[in-house]
Amino acid sequence: MLSVPANATAHSDEAAGSLNAVDTAALTASARAALNTSPVVTAPAEAAWTFDAPAVTAVKPVEVKQTRASTAASRSTARATTATTAAVVNAPIPQSVAGNAVLEIAARYVGTPYVSGGTTPIGFDCSGFVSYVYAQLGVSLPRTSSGIKAAGTVVSREDALPGDIIWSPGHVAIYAGGDQQIDSPRPGKTVQFRDIWQSSPVFIRIG
Repeated sequence: MLSVPANATAHSDEAAGSLNAVDTAALTASARAALNTSPVVTAPAEAAWTFDAPAVTAVKPVEVKQTRASTAASRSTARATTATTAAVVNAPIPQSVAGNAVLEIAARYVGTPYVSGGTTPIGFDCSGFVSYVYAQLGVSLPRTSSGIKAAGTVVSREDALPGDIIWSPGHVAIYAGGDQQIDSPRPGKTVQFRDIWQSSPVFIRIG
């Protein structure tokens, strides 16, 4: 039988529980060398940290109230339309208009602007207006005031009837009875009933 010395077991246990020594100086040598060669950064004890902050100004947002603006615009348009309508409605329309076909048609265009050369409800000149009104009754008249005068029969003022034509050099209108006429006067004016202003009006009857 092979016998094992008693100290051999103790030596083996000691060897198993121990670790190899590590040379830390060798491992940290490169790091210490780098530190020794790096510049030294120092800061005075009274140093204070600062940074530049951009100035910020609070601006109150502008509220755009489109609904109110639209409503205001609509109200303004409505007021303008009402004013225009009122002006037309309040225009002095002679009683002779009722039942008179020529004047009833002519009265529809009160407020239509004067337009040089105009022959439609977009705008009339004097002869364009008279010709248009009569055309609605199937009566074709010449385009010019002198041509209109030649197309009818001259009657006296005493014999003139509402719906006859009033002629003066360069102008024609429709007789509205009494001292009234309806015409498209001149640039800047509109179709309207007004007093007969011609000093020597000539009354023309068509047909």
